[in-house]
Amino acid sequence: MAIPEGIAPTETHVPFDLADAATALIDATGAVIGWTAAAEELVGYPPAEVMGRPATTLLAAPEDTAKARVIAERCVTGGSWGGMEEIRHRDGRRIDVGLRVCSMQGPDGGRCWLVSAIDMGKIPAWAVSGSLLTAFLTRAPIGMAVLSPDLRYVWMNDTLERYGGVPRAERLGRRIASSMLPGLDTEAIEEQMRQVLTTGEPVIDFEYRGWTLAEPHREHAYSTSFFRLDGADGNVVGVCYMGMDVTDRWRARERLALLNEASARIGSTLDVMGTAQELAEFAVPSLADFVTVDLLDSVLRGEEPRPEPGDTLPAFRRAGQSSIREGCPESIAEPGDAVAISPASPFACCFFSGEALLDPAMDASIGAWSGDDPARTAKVREFGMRSLMVAPIGARGTVLGVASFIRSRHPVPFEEDDLLLAEELVARAALCVDNARRYTREHTAALALQRSLLPHALSGGRALEVASRYLPTDARDGVGGDWFDVIPLSGARVALVVGDVVGHGINAAATMGRLRTAVHTLADMDLPPEELLAHLDDLVIRLTDEEAEQAGDTGQEGIAAAVLGATCLYAVYDPVTGRCTMARAGHPTPAVVDPDGEVSFPPLPAGPPLGLGSLPFESAELELPAGSLIALYTDGLIETCDQDIDVGLGRLRNTLGQPGLPLEELCSTVVDTLMTGRQCDDVALLLARTRALGPGHVVSWDLPSDPAVVANARSLAVRQLAEWRLDALVPTTELIVSELVTNAIRHGTGPIRLRMIQHDMLICEVSDTSNTSPRLRHARTTDEGGRGLFLVAQLTRRWGTRYTEGGKLIWAEQDLPEAV
Repeated sequence: MAIPEGIAPTETHVPFDLADAATALIDATGAVIGWTAAAEELVGYPPAEVMGRPATTLLAAPEDTAKARVIAERCVTGGSWGGMEEIRHRDGRRIDVGLRVCSMQGPDGGRCWLVSAIDMGKIPAWAVSGSLLTAFLTRAPIGMAVLSPDLRYVWMNDTLERYGGVPRAERLGRRIASSMLPGLDTEAIEEQMRQVLTTGEPVIDFEYRGWTLAEPHREHAYSTSFFRLDGADGNVVGVCYMGMDVTDRWRARERLALLNEASARIGSTLDVMGTAQELAEFAVPSLADFVTVDLLDSVLRGEEPRPEPGDTLPAFRRAGQSSIREGCPESIAEPGDAVAISPASPFACCFFSGEALLDPAMDASIGAWSGDDPARTAKVREFGMRSLMVAPIGARGTVLGVASFIRSRHPVPFEEDDLLLAEELVARAALCVDNARRYTREHTAALALQRSLLPHALSGGRALEVASRYLPTDARDGVGGDWFDVIPLSGARVALVVGDVVGHGINAAATMGRLRTAVHTLADMDLPPEELLAHLDDLVIRLTDEEAEQAGDTGQEGIAAAVLGATCLYAVYDPVTGRCTMARAGHPTPAVVDPDGEVSFPPLPAGPPLGLGSLPFESAELELPAGSLIALYTDGLIETCDQDIDVGLGRLRNTLGQPGLPLEELCSTVVDTLMTGRQCDDVALLLARTRALGPGHVVSWDLPSDPAVVANARSLAVRQLAEWRLDALVPTTELIVSELVTNAIRHGTGPIRLRMIQHDMLICEVSDTSNTSPRLRHARTTDEGGRGLFLVAQLTRRWGTRYTEGGKLIWAEQDLPEAV
């Protein structure tokens, strides 16, 4: 249709509020086929009077018909037109309106026009200067489109065209599924439209994600609302949807969710390497394709890092790494390996400055990042590493290391938002790393304390074969309050000790150390088991009182809670007599296995736990032939979370009754058999198999209390040394025997007994019926006597006194000469 001469319709920009717009749909013949309630309110015609009639009846003057045709033609070629015109009301008056005319495809596939109008008299004066309708429909930041009932595009605005990256002409008349939007779930979008067309209920804020040809390598999020378009006759005209890009909102939500998940997944252990690995694994692939976490070597050792980085790069080690490729082929180091860092690299700059760095395109900085390492440069080029972020791992004002984030397959380079996310992830992980470092330091100190308090090596000499196991409640920590010991005593005897302190951890370990030291000191006094426990009980009461007083001043319980109620079993085995004397303070009864494999739990007198100070301690003596087995243990072995003590004792009996097993193997079998469930308490196990000293290793003589017998005693000792082929010890042994026998005659009473034992050493013992304890004197140069015991002390390995039922016994030990 040609434009008549003299007609030049111009487009005027006027504001347009779509919510108040009167809308009509006009077909190709110029008849009205759609009429809204707002149109009836504006012009006064009800739908029955206007539907199917020519739209020209609404014009203000007959000459406006030609102008309307020009506008319609222009909309066909240009898409839409807007301006101010006059129309006639039903009552004959003229109304100034703002118009927006859009050409679109009708329901039958033919051409039609969507006409929207607002009463200019109702628009404020400030808004008359432009066309709000034009801005809303074409230039609004919200994408809008109208689709036919068969879901084909009939109209869209500029914003939606820009979102999709597909020209408008290529989308009009086509469905979404075939409109070159492969990166979107078009089936889900069309399903929402069908629902709206069927029910008439609008769908608000339907979110979906994907990519379009506008940015094929970047995922976006969209929020879209759908509503149905109905004609005046109630027939469905189409469906309209309005969508907006909510990528920033979606990314903020995703970032928050990612950080919340990071709080749960990073720092699950108190292990520095484990925490670093968790950070690396969490960031792949959600943020990067390859992540490395390098920490200061001192941090991995649990040491306190320097508060200031200094001028030179310290030693770094690879603590964690993860990749989208199996096995991290991009890495030049394995976890735990030392990492070489170029001083000019972004890594070094990040460490010295303490600030994160972003290198969106690594092409220009590959040399600085790789330094002089050709292997690293080759890896960068081989795997196409194209974008880099580095963030300092800092906590409590100290830099602990650096995390590197790299993209290779991901087509989009890192952005500032990615750097902010990386910094937040690293900051959260840094606190976990520092906590793990502090734990490592304290744990190392606790283990050192534990190792210093427990015996490094157990030896029962020729009297006992021993084996042991120690299992703290937390096998990872390795710090507990149970203990055991094997203490050599005089006369070839050996003491076996096992104890249990209340609680776990460093306080329990410290308390255990104090009790173990006290037992050693009391054992050196050669006290009987019941007396040793009585002295130990007094010590615990004193410690409890001291700790309780300190707790009152500081508000902390300290060691008092651990020491009160501790248990202990003390046993002394004599390989000469084959007897074992035991006493216990609230501790489980030991198991005894005879040489035939019969297991028993001897009924020892039950003493109270240490620190109660109520009942006395009593001992019992057992005959243990050579080859017998004694099993000392703490209650954690027989009383676990899934079984009571009777079940545990039965399982222990059955396990110990296996003949022929080597002691170490039997020790492992006991632990493996009984510790099958969750461990609730520390476990200590000490197994000892008895050996006897035969008549060829022990000899004794009864001597009268007469000074003349001293020479005879020396002769007896010399002959015995010759029989044992210990001639090298004759001079010192003669002196020792002479001094000890003389001392017994001079200061003791009753008969005298001389005994010699060839054991791990040569032992000389002289006993008498007196309870008077000898005293080592340091004689002056003018004194004629008083040097006997002093000489004995100088010539022997050690010497001492112990009390017996009939008096006392003085003993001295000499090292055996090395075999030639």
